[in-house]
Amino acid sequence: MGKFIITKRLNGEFQFNLKSNNGLVILTSEGYTTKENCENGIQSVKRYSQDDVLFQKCKSVNNKYYFTLKAGNGQIIGTSQLYGSDFATEKGIASVKNNAVEAATEDKTSKRILQYAN
Repeated sequence: MGKFIITKRLNGEFQFNLKSNNGLVILTSEGYTTKENCENGIQSVKRYSQDDVLFQKCKSVNNKYYFTLKAGNGQIIGTSQLYGSDFATEKGIASVKNNAVEAATEDKTSKRILQYAN
């Protein structure tokens, strides 16, 4: 089963990554100004990831493949990593579909990391 990981960017925005059961990032969100909006984005992925029409395959300027997942209103809620082939892109989409619905969420923004001086 996959896992959503919530983190905070250097600019203060929240984002999530959906990781597959092997630990690879398969979908990354946009930046959100609040954690609540980020959590709503995760719910959108769970809701819309089962609808094939909401996945859009794309090609980057360096001819790598990737895909986006859109919400019902047409907004992009997640973008994949870059892939070397259309076939690999299809496998990435299948991985999102297989992992998103039952994925747990880990909030790394609420964990304190203590640093000790030597």
